[in-house]
Amino acid sequence: MSSSNSSAIARLSVERIPVPEGLDASAPDFRAFHELDVAHHMELWGNLDRCATLTEAVLFWRGDEYEERQVFLARLDGAVVGSGTLTLPLSENTTTAGVDVLVGAAFRRRGFGSKILGVLEQLARDRERMSFDAYCGEPIAPIESGVELLEAKSGTGGVPLNSASTRFAVHHGYSLEQVETNSTLALPVQEARLQQLEAQALQSADGYSVLAWRDRCPDELVDVFARLKSLMSTEVPIAGLGWEGEVWDAARVHQEESTWLASGLESVVSVARHEASGELAAYTVLTHREASPAVIYQEDTLVAPGHRGHRLGMVVKIANLRRGKELWPGATVVMTWNATENRHMLAINIALGFKPSGFEGEWQKRLE
Repeated sequence: MSSSNSSAIARLSVERIPVPEGLDASAPDFRAFHELDVAHHMELWGNLDRCATLTEAVLFWRGDEYEERQVFLARLDGAVVGSGTLTLPLSENTTTAGVDVLVGAAFRRRGFGSKILGVLEQLARDRERMSFDAYCGEPIAPIESGVELLEAKSGTGGVPLNSASTRFAVHHGYSLEQVETNSTLALPVQEARLQQLEAQALQSADGYSVLAWRDRCPDELVDVFARLKSLMSTEVPIAGLGWEGEVWDAARVHQEESTWLASGLESVVSVARHEASGELAAYTVLTHREASPAVIYQEDTLVAPGHRGHRLGMVVKIANLRRGKELWPGATVVMTWNATENRHMLAINIALGFKPSGFEGEWQKRLE
């Protein structure tokens, strides 16, 4: 490392910034943080389909009773060159921390990212966190071109071995635990295709009915829906990440819904109810924001363990796709993410017409 670069790293400051209560002009630091994120998404994807809006970012980074969230800016001689974030779960997984580092394109390969990461990791250690999680999403093209991959410890999927993000993570002691596939479905899906898939699925779904709601779960269903959402953290593949299950109740469900609405997100949920027991057996969620009117986002999909084998994942997904297209007729794609080892859900998506568009490496570093 040159002496000039060492001097620059020594002059780099990494400081926590406040998250504003509103979106007025008195929060230039947070706007600078958000503008870095916008520039990164445009550089990487050429669009903002996967980027939070400023309103979403403000509401998310304020944190809540379940997770503390901290935002940092890195400056060199007063100029913003990068950012970092630290997330600290408060109700479950309280020995873990989430870290993220971003360095502006003009300032990379100078050691600034390492300094930002070092600050985040030390703060996490100070809070007695023993495991650090990090995520990095990128376009699928390099993987499809056949570049050499670093295989995930889950045994399925990998990320480009020689990419900058991979080299950075490995250099700092992170292991690739899991890879998620980012897939995109072009709209509209032909109704004849949906009818064919639905008819096949319904042959196995006798005794179940489909219910749906917009934006807020009905009071008479929220307790059973919360129990179903609790399974989302334990009944989906998490490889060796070792996370504890989340506990959801009506208050947590409604808090998520309220945050989405305040952020400009609308949602629609379809569930399968087992008529004999009244249990909610499966659910799926779509969200949409007017800031990205062409994109519908596929959030959670889950079938409870005791109700698998009845094709309920396909049933609720088809119901929700139809509802989403009615509500947001200007949308041209649906975007989703699935662990590469979640072959059952990937098979449903492939049958519906989803195509891979990106990948996300899920990294972890555990302290001895």
